[in-house]
Amino acid sequence: MGSSRDETTRILDRLYEIVEARRDQRPEGSYVVNLLDGGWDAMAAKVREEAEEVVVAARGESDEALAHEVADLFFHVWVMMASRGVEPAAVYAELARRIGVGGLEEKASRAGRGEEGPA
Repeated sequence: MGSSRDETTRILDRLYEIVEARRDQRPEGSYVVNLLDGGWDAMAAKVREEAEEVVVAARGESDEALAHEVADLFFHVWVMMASRGVEPAAVYAELARRIGVGGLEEKASRAGRGEEGPA
């Protein structure tokens, strides 16, 4: 593995900081500003598009192509989260909460709370 866990977290956090700065400073010609100005539908469409590209790459493209598409998806999800003010720490905490909890068990716990989850 090319980088330590702490370095990876710093990279993800730094990316989020850059997205927040673009959101707040609104520099001309910023892709982030363009996505945010497009509103919820534009951001959602982009996340869906990137998720589909991840699936396509995972099924029949190189490992490098898959990593590239996952990075694109992370970026667009970070933009969506920044639009709502949801910090990466919330995602890290949720992932940490799920450590040691089986996927079916975790899904059942959400159903018991009336939450929908992935099939």
